[in-house]
Amino acid sequence: MSARPARPASDVSAGVGLSGLVGLALWVILCRNWAGIADALALPGPHEPLAGPNAALAAMLFSGLPMVAWSLLVDKVHLRASTGIDWTNPRPLRDVVDVSITKIAGLWATWSLVGFVYCLCRWYWRGQYLFAMDVISGLAPLLFLGAIPYVLWLDRVLVNPRDASWHFGAMLIGRETYDKAEVAHHLRAWAVKGFFCAFMFSIIPGGFGGVVQMNYAAVLGDPLALGNALIETMFLVDVQIAMVGYLLTMKPLDAQIRSANPYLGGWVAALICYPPFILMGSGGVLDYRTNGAEWTFWLQGMPVLEWIWVVAMVLLTGIYAWATVAFGLRFSNLTYRGVLTNGPYAFTRHPAYLSKNAFWWISTLPWLTTTHSMVDAIRNTVVLGLVSAVYFWRAKTEEAHLLAEDAKYREYHAWMAEHGLVTGTLNRIGRLILRGRPRVEPPAIGAVHPAE
Repeated sequence: MSARPARPASDVSAGVGLSGLVGLALWVILCRNWAGIADALALPGPHEPLAGPNAALAAMLFSGLPMVAWSLLVDKVHLRASTGIDWTNPRPLRDVVDVSITKIAGLWATWSLVGFVYCLCRWYWRGQYLFAMDVISGLAPLLFLGAIPYVLWLDRVLVNPRDASWHFGAMLIGRETYDKAEVAHHLRAWAVKGFFCAFMFSIIPGGFGGVVQMNYAAVLGDPLALGNALIETMFLVDVQIAMVGYLLTMKPLDAQIRSANPYLGGWVAALICYPPFILMGSGGVLDYRTNGAEWTFWLQGMPVLEWIWVVAMVLLTGIYAWATVAFGLRFSNLTYRGVLTNGPYAFTRHPAYLSKNAFWWISTLPWLTTTHSMVDAIRNTVVLGLVSAVYFWRAKTEEAHLLAEDAKYREYHAWMAEHGLVTGTLNRIGRLILRGRPRVEPPAIGAVHPAE
């Protein structure tokens, strides 16, 4: 019997996400106990828990800085060839200034375009998005001015300073030849950042304030309250770590967006899962809760089952948060930023999607309805099945993207198909079911054409 081959090494070490988790936990503890700390030290300002939006933003520093430090000091990611940087041979500034000016022009134009889209789209100016617009408006001057020294410094050590940002700038200026594929890559990458950064900023304050003000001692004997408290805490971890990932797409951290998904289907599948395009919300096309109720309604009066459900949902949410923490500085939708093979990704290629969908199935029990209507039960069950199908679609478009980009991912994909605890098991079950049927060969890499 041949030895089991080793799983491909991950581009992100476990220490990156764990260091961010420790930093975030310390900040949350500090904020929860701020009243006593301020009293003891006779500090000015509020003598109450720090649960406001500014404290939520500061949490990104406490989670982000440890991850940056670990990446640079322990993993030394800045020395990897994948950064595209050669620190040993910096160019004179005069040799790169023209390239840098073109790149800065491209970045400024891109950010202006993102700002124009924000102004154009009404949903960014109501509800929770107002906070996101305030934050982005405040950061914009720093971003525009900070780009000047950053680009001039980085271009001196980049092996190829004429990257996608430069090609976009060259297209706008019109004095040099540019590559349309690089321009498309640049625009897709910034479309991801523009869309998801606004969304992530909008949801940061609420979750953070809830966790800081949570009375954990009061919920220990109540399975519903305890479950909600733990789930809310893990969603805070997910949002904070993910937000740092969206922001720090920087080459010196080897966290740059190497490519954004070029497949139209990938974008459609992702965007219909987020506002304002979301189809799964109340009254939406894929609303699976009509005349339904949460699990607490159906299991009330059955404490043993209540505890079983709480444990299951907390475990599933923990896997979901773990899947984000494992990314460290590299989390973002619709992008390729290296290959992740450790943490929950050692068991399945899509732990976040799998755990999220399992959570929805056991928390809503869609086949049970308050109207006792068979039609409602069938409709809700089928619709939730369609929601899960959307996430299967997302998974397949992501795999198509990564398979076309990275030989290591192709190796990981094949390894998981045979040896992954979840993925390998499902594949073996599928082969047993399909045994004896004609085999349909999958399309070759590149046979699925990207959207132009």
